[in-house]
Amino acid sequence: MSILIDTSTDLRMQALDRNIRRVDAILFTHTHADHVFGLDDVRRFNHMQRASISCYADASTVSSLRRMFSYAFDPTVQPGGGLPQLTLFTLAGSFCLAGVEIVPVPLMHGRLPILGFRIGAFAYLTDCNQIPEGSWPLLNADGGVHTVIIDALRQRPHPTHFSVSEAIEAVRRMGAERAYLTHICHDLPHAETCAQLPHGVELAYDGLVLEVND
Repeated sequence: MSILIDTSTDLRMQALDRNIRRVDAILFTHTHADHVFGLDDVRRFNHMQRASISCYADASTVSSLRRMFSYAFDPTVQPGGGLPQLTLFTLAGSFCLAGVEIVPVPLMHGRLPILGFRIGAFAYLTDCNQIPEGSWPLLNADGGVHTVIIDALRQRPHPTHFSVSEAIEAVRRMGAERAYLTHICHDLPHAETCAQLPHGVELAYDGLVLEVND
């Protein structure tokens, strides 16, 4: 099963570059522009798969998606005409896709509640500067997280994103063996920063492919 997290603004180019031919489901973290403005590009997958794509998000994100992309979700609009065909589901806890358990992990992006996701021993925690205490049991249960992709904007503190040191501390607390820092800015030169990071922690990069085993 092919699961996409967020529909970033450059989704079309990423899909072409990585030869992504199928998207069975989309998980949304939140509706900031850099995470959803590629939504229209999923219509090509609709055409190839001849089916609607199921989308999963919390109630606030579902409401925002319906408002921001009303033309795609308004039942009075005739289907077709190049519109993405999507079915929205509001999350109320863990759920399964093709036998795979998906665990939504509440995070804080400044004052905005958003979601990260855990799939087996892998976690994706972007756009956050705080992991609420109530979310730690979701990350530590069932053997914990072995591999994590986590927000780390820059070295200096930021009001809505983890700094590098804050992300490293979160990785240490969850006991992950591998961590990839994402949502990084130009203040972090790749080779120089990676050379200073603890063992098992490195900067993510465009085109990174990971194999994750439970």
